[in-house]
Amino acid sequence: MKIADHHQGFLVLLGLFLAVVLTGVFLFALPATAVTPLGGGDALLLAWFCLHCLWLGVLASRLRRGPLFWDLLGPAAEGLFFYGFFLFLFSYIFALNANMDYVQRFIESGGNLRLALDSRTERLISVARFAPLLLVDLALWFLAGLRRWDEGREGERWLFFSPLLVFLSVGLSVLAAPSAIFLEGIPLLGWVALVPLFLVLRGQTSAARTGRAVWYGLLYGVLFTLLGNFWLGTFNLISLQAVGVIFLGFYGIFMPLVAGALRRARREPWCVVVLPLAWTAFELARSSGFLGYPWLLVAHSQYRILPLIQLAELGGVWLVSFVVLLVNSLGAEMVILLLRGDCSSAARVRGLRRLALAAVGVLVLSLGVGAALLARPLPSRGEVRLALIQQNSDPRKHEYRRTLDSLIELTDASLAYEPDLVVWSETAFVPNIRRWSEEDPRRYGLARLVKEFLAYQETMGTWLVTGNDDYRQVLDQDGQEVERHNFNAAVLFSPSGERRETYHKIKLVPFTEYFPYERQLPWVYQMLLDFDVAFWTPGVERTLFHHPDFRFATPICFEDVFPGQVREFARAGMEVVVNLTNDYWSLQEVAAQQHFVAALFRTVELRRPMVRSTASGVTSHIDAAGRIVATVPQYSEQYMIAQVDIPDGSRITLYERWGDWVPWSSAVVLLLLLGWQGLTDLRQGRSADRDDEGKPRDGSASSGD
Repeated sequence: MKIADHHQGFLVLLGLFLAVVLTGVFLFALPATAVTPLGGGDALLLAWFCLHCLWLGVLASRLRRGPLFWDLLGPAAEGLFFYGFFLFLFSYIFALNANMDYVQRFIESGGNLRLALDSRTERLISVARFAPLLLVDLALWFLAGLRRWDEGREGERWLFFSPLLVFLSVGLSVLAAPSAIFLEGIPLLGWVALVPLFLVLRGQTSAARTGRAVWYGLLYGVLFTLLGNFWLGTFNLISLQAVGVIFLGFYGIFMPLVAGALRRARREPWCVVVLPLAWTAFELARSSGFLGYPWLLVAHSQYRILPLIQLAELGGVWLVSFVVLLVNSLGAEMVILLLRGDCSSAARVRGLRRLALAAVGVLVLSLGVGAALLARPLPSRGEVRLALIQQNSDPRKHEYRRTLDSLIELTDASLAYEPDLVVWSETAFVPNIRRWSEEDPRRYGLARLVKEFLAYQETMGTWLVTGNDDYRQVLDQDGQEVERHNFNAAVLFSPSGERRETYHKIKLVPFTEYFPYERQLPWVYQMLLDFDVAFWTPGVERTLFHHPDFRFATPICFEDVFPGQVREFARAGMEVVVNLTNDYWSLQEVAAQQHFVAALFRTVELRRPMVRSTASGVTSHIDAAGRIVATVPQYSEQYMIAQVDIPDGSRITLYERWGDWVPWSSAVVLLLLLGWQGLTDLRQGRSADRDDEGKPRDGSASSGD
């Protein structure tokens, strides 16, 4: 081993040793930052610390063995850095909970949680625990990378920047959609956000490093999920963790498949479409089933590009995603062509011209078709006037009396416009109307509140739909209750005070509203209960509300982001989407804005107008072409009067007829392409074998007798 290398190795060990010691002091010695008593979440942190101790010992044993020392340094530093970085993100975002009053009440009541009394202190604790080792990991990773750069092959050295390209792709993807930095998002970034990631996936697979491609794909998926959904840290004590683990699983399945597909589709024309086809199918997969979560889809960044989103009428939000993905893939191929060293200047220019023309062609065709769809008239058979009430409170965390007073005050003001229907938000009135209306108001405060609500509703002189708790009893033969099912509901009242129809929310939030595997996974179920999770029962009937002037459905909260869920309401005869939502809990405008953007695509897919009555935002009116007619500022007490056109039902969209045909077709086309590529490779291999058999082997040719 060279003396210079030995000295560098000694400095590496010294820096790592000091970081381990400093972190050990923070974790075990200082009372303010120590992890005692140990909690369940501390196990991962302690494991990370122990891995560094083990790594330090292994490096020390290999210091005099030259290449073995440096070969171990880079991969270990990279893996430990990202492991710790993910833990740090969880810890730092979760520290935002410390200021939440409901969290402090949970802690005071003996809940399974340990947080500081304020968010700033808890975030400083997170930084102290993670910063020393993260900084050393990053420095050692960079040092090892410099050595690999000197030893790398020409044309592949740029792969050293793969982690930076992944970070760039994550940042662009976050900024393209509504974010804490740019609340409305930056649509232009959506067309290039995935170019760095696609470049890494193509480069790593072309260099026969499929494992690295999978690794970097996982990094992108988990980082984008955590940073894009950071506000989940204030929804529930386990929401962010659950989503992080779920999407680790999603990308853990998807990335090996897509990396294998890229390795198989080596021919240039097919490489361009592999990622768009696979990613489009993946978006449907991660939006389906119990764990489905169609948030921050690729198309969502384009919600303000009105001609483009009209494509959703044909193929749903998935078709818009595919177009954006295809342009990103073409852009990545252009960069790859620029980086290739085995290509002449003339061939490179021709290739770039061809790819650029293809990208422009995709854009022109998409915008042209969208503009034509937008120009078609949307016939209506009349209009209705709706009053949307935004009381700016979380009904479950503020006093019921305060919330009801605010709702009544805003509703009274809106009645001056003589609305046909007043809409209150999700569980705007929390006390169970069905139950407490049957109890004695002289004995129960909630019964008195329900009686007051019902009396007020009869004086309104118009229809009211409100979010509320509901329940259904299961009785035995003697009429005794043996089971009770609780529902997140929407209830319609007539002007005379009659309870007309009730809808029970069907698509519940996994883990935080619903967990159907109590018997199979009792330990998970108990853990959720320990973290103060309250469960609902999913509804089974897609209720249509029948107002004298129109028919409407009330997807509750995040049900409006599921294309298939709302499509089923449309097929049942829905004319207007009336969403009831409570996003107050996040205390972040970005959460409500992302929700609003995701819901907007339902209007184009089904050519149905949408109104959204929310607790704190985004209360809005969107027409059947996806135009944002009006919104009110978030986190303010306001009401909106929406004059809504009722479609006459003559324009049934292709998406309403065929549903999710685009992602399913993408999966089928991808499989056919890969199959065709496999058959082509097989035929070429057999042809090469026959050619080899016809050639004389070395030394077998005779010179003649």
